[in-house]
Amino acid sequence: MDSAAAAGSGAEVVYSCGYFRLYKDGRAERTRAACLATPAGFDAETGVTSRDVVIDAATGVAARLYLPAVQPAAARLPVLVFYHGGYFVVGSPSHPLFHRYANALAAAARVIVVSVRYRLAPEHPLPAAYDDAWAALRWVASGADPWLADHGDLCRVFLSGVSAGANIAHNIAIAAGTTPAAAVRIEGVILLHPSFASEQRAEEEDEEFWRCNKVRWGVIFPGADGGLEDPRINPMAGGAPSLAKLAGERMLVSTALEDPRAPRGRAYCDAVRASGWRGELERFESQGEHAFFVSEHGSREVAKLMDRVADFVGGH
Repeated sequence: MDSAAAAGSGAEVVYSCGYFRLYKDGRAERTRAACLATPAGFDAETGVTSRDVVIDAATGVAARLYLPAVQPAAARLPVLVFYHGGYFVVGSPSHPLFHRYANALAAAARVIVVSVRYRLAPEHPLPAAYDDAWAALRWVASGADPWLADHGDLCRVFLSGVSAGANIAHNIAIAAGTTPAAAVRIEGVILLHPSFASEQRAEEEDEEFWRCNKVRWGVIFPGADGGLEDPRINPMAGGAPSLAKLAGERMLVSTALEDPRAPRGRAYCDAVRASGWRGELERFESQGEHAFFVSEHGSREVAKLMDRVADFVGGH
């Protein structure tokens, strides 16, 4: 980032991390590292082939599809719709870290991955990302893409995401479970280190982290109903849709011991169980920091979590 330019602008920085600066006036400055991109194609390490598709040219919603080697050729593979992380502000399917993770996931779980490129805040404030995520799921359900039509089992669709992307996956599962004639059957939901919050700090929640979340949410979703009491960031808020209506027959929620988001993830699991949701829920906790499985590669903890995700998709 150009610190001199930022200082000269006179705008107030309300949130800053290693990837971006967020200004009170609704602007964002992103680092070069946050904007890196890897082209789609064949990945020799995993044997997975990827390609980019446009879902809606008007809004810019797109996706990168990942197809593992199909043996036998007629085999039908589950379809996993994946929403990347990045605070709703950075990230894309083509970022090297998310691209590598999607390749590994497609190979390990034997699944077609549809990694969604949704619009980013603050240029496109929320709920744009939620709208794009829903449009992508409806596109998947239509079977319009030849890879999905020829190789995908559209009766076995999974939703997944990491961090902000896991928040999106939760909200799409709610939408699928509460929308009449949604025509989308979700078999399972995988929330990896989900990002939730509320106006009241949880007892175990780091205070500085909670305050930063509150400020950031106000900038990226200025129209939120009640700030952090909006049900899209606080699924347990008063007036939020019942968690019993979540789509899916099974759910896997992954948390990490050193992740400040973990207390909210644990509370979410408790709330889903208490709601009377009829599905099977499992919480899987790892050693490590937030989203370590995206930035790291090949460690024991990464392998353990990937094995659990692959087993979940396989129905084990």
